[in-house]
Amino acid sequence: MSVELTRVGDLALVTLNRPEVLNALSFDILRQIGAAFDEVAVMDGVRALMITGAGDKAFCAGADIAELRSRDLVTKKRVGEFGQSVFAKLDSLPIPSIALVNGYAYGGGCELALAATFRLASPNAVFGQPEVKLGLVPGYGGTQRLPRLIGEARAMEAIMTGRSIKAEEAERIGLVNAVVEGDLVEAGEAFAARFTRYSLPVLGFIREAVSRAGDTTLEEGLRIETDLSTLSFCLHDAKEGMAAFAEKRAARFTDG
Repeated sequence: MSVELTRVGDLALVTLNRPEVLNALSFDILRQIGAAFDEVAVMDGVRALMITGAGDKAFCAGADIAELRSRDLVTKKRVGEFGQSVFAKLDSLPIPSIALVNGYAYGGGCELALAATFRLASPNAVFGQPEVKLGLVPGYGGTQRLPRLIGEARAMEAIMTGRSIKAEEAERIGLVNAVVEGDLVEAGEAFAARFTRYSLPVLGFIREAVSRAGDTTLEEGLRIETDLSTLSFCLHDAKEGMAAFAEKRAARFTDG
């Protein structure tokens, strides 16, 4: 298998394992990624998902161009829709996800990282949507997710020029949460530990409220926030959290 699913403590780790081609995305790799995400969704005791690429040169260098050229137009459209649906699985997972970006994250690789809840980057990480250089438009969500992260003007410039964004700039403009030295998986574990001790249903409500903020008016967004906040009060975890605060002790959340 070119996509490996392993477990690191209470975290799942999906690794794209085609370092000989910089972990490029073929249709089969997309299918394997989707299957791995489906498996993660039903794993017991997993608190977050990490995604990375094998080797130290690339997280994922994008689509398999040779495969792209061989497809007819109808197939190209269907594969684009399939790729979007695979990456969208990260939104519906019951747990947050962290892209651990080592090296190149170009095209579809950048779009995979954008679909994650968080992004950590090694100092040698480089992001980009270079499709314009091939006479193409990004097809796996880049035109939609990048503006939501870094703003329309910056995203328009990055996509229309196809330029590379190095790790330091990516952190400065909000494309990544942090640039980290050393082992990325260990950094991902430490980053996840900052939120995985909290109630998973509440983390899910927060993810939903924040992600919908860019899709609606402030008025509608506030209604969404009110609904989700009210739902959180119905959880046992809310009762436990407030009791723990009153009793000056650590809360013991049970995800219920």
